[in-house]
Amino acid sequence: MQISFADRLPAGDFALVLPVAGKDRTAFGQLGGDRAAVEAAMTRQRFEGDASSAIEHFMPGDKGVRRLVLVGTGTGSSPAESAEKLGGTLTARLLTSGETHAVIDLTGLGYDADAAARVALSAALRAWRHDRYRTRLKDKQKPTLAQLTVVGGGKGAQQRWEQRWLPVLEGTKLTRELVTEPANIIYPESFVERVQHLSQLGVEIEVLDGKAMAKLGMGALLGVAQGSVRDARLLILRWNGGKKGAPLIAFVGKGVTFDTGGISIKPAQGMEAMKWDMGGAAAVAGAFKAFAMRKANANIVGICGMVENMPSGNAQRPGDVVTTMSGQTVEVINTDAEGRLVLADAITYVQRNYKPAAIVDLATLTGAILISLGHEFGGLFTPDDELATQLLAAGQASGDKLWRMPLGEPFDRLIDSPIADMKNVGPREGGSITAAEFIHRFVDEGVRWAHLDIAGMAWSDKAGTTFDKGATGYGVRLLDQFIADTAEG
Repeated sequence: MQISFADRLPAGDFALVLPVAGKDRTAFGQLGGDRAAVEAAMTRQRFEGDASSAIEHFMPGDKGVRRLVLVGTGTGSSPAESAEKLGGTLTARLLTSGETHAVIDLTGLGYDADAAARVALSAALRAWRHDRYRTRLKDKQKPTLAQLTVVGGGKGAQQRWEQRWLPVLEGTKLTRELVTEPANIIYPESFVERVQHLSQLGVEIEVLDGKAMAKLGMGALLGVAQGSVRDARLLILRWNGGKKGAPLIAFVGKGVTFDTGGISIKPAQGMEAMKWDMGGAAAVAGAFKAFAMRKANANIVGICGMVENMPSGNAQRPGDVVTTMSGQTVEVINTDAEGRLVLADAITYVQRNYKPAAIVDLATLTGAILISLGHEFGGLFTPDDELATQLLAAGQASGDKLWRMPLGEPFDRLIDSPIADMKNVGPREGGSITAAEFIHRFVDEGVRWAHLDIAGMAWSDKAGTTFDKGATGYGVRLLDQFIADTAEG
């Protein structure tokens, strides 16, 4: 979608979009003599300007008739929140409507340059689709909306869009693409190939194969990968945009490109969804694209542990004991609790090689987090109150929301093993917490750490404000906002 900003309505044929906040009619200044008819249409359709509601009306235009779309933004929302609902709703309404150009008029509504640019961001995010493998789409199913003009956003909206929010859009699109692609297309080697273009933006990229990881003693990660014919990869991304010697922030992503559960195999129904079990790694990759495109003033390293978890004659067995890169041993009780094994070695690697001041890991880790939080929040686990506050604030500001969950020694005791240093699962109760405690055992003393369980957020079976059914791109906006607030703020 082509995005532009203007001071006044353009000439020509377009669909006109007007925001309506409850009973506020500020946006109706452009309607002139058509206002009475529009007010009547609102009454007949019982439209009251509630958030994310929309109605249509047709009135005279340059080519005989113009589609008018009224979008409710509700009342009491912040400019950023109303902007997001506004942009997403207008795209959902018009994307396949036959309209090619939409103009949204914000004149007189008090939207500053940032809020206007956020309208564009939300609209463009909602327009993203992955139709690569759909060869028989009917014309009515194909997107037509190709251009959006935002009017009345104030001076600097175009610059704010290009410098701040366009990079976030592109990063989110990369994440959605990686998550959406099937597992025969995206596997550890091809995931790495798909992100090589980031080097052209200034991201330093290093890749370790299975042999290199074996030399480092990464027995936990490689134990997950040993049942697959696909070799594992460790993807290292580095963005050096901050001052020399400034604290280094690390993001670690779980990258299980397909998860059958291994020998502890999952039920067949719904297993196809396990192509998105690399949502954490995809979020890290997308965030780095955003950092590079907007030239973030921070020093950041990203580690993505890429494996495929398959059953075979060479697959890891329940009861096996593996030695992690840290030297700690793990009794593998359930081969379907594989993500934490991948993260354990990835976290050890980043600590030994980069000595980060803080680590945030992202993983589609447990089904238990869905029982707790559904699909509304990612789970946040950290013993660091300040880091928790920062991440919660970034989640609220970005729309990638988090909810803090507990940690504690009683949960940690539940993963003690009778024959090794720990086992990779505890009892069913508190499953997402014991998973977090497992990862916690690999964090060095003095390193700030947070674990984000995003199992309920990387994919959605229903459309949301800024995404259609499918990959959400969750995590990119969160990490970008976190860096903007803490490392650049």
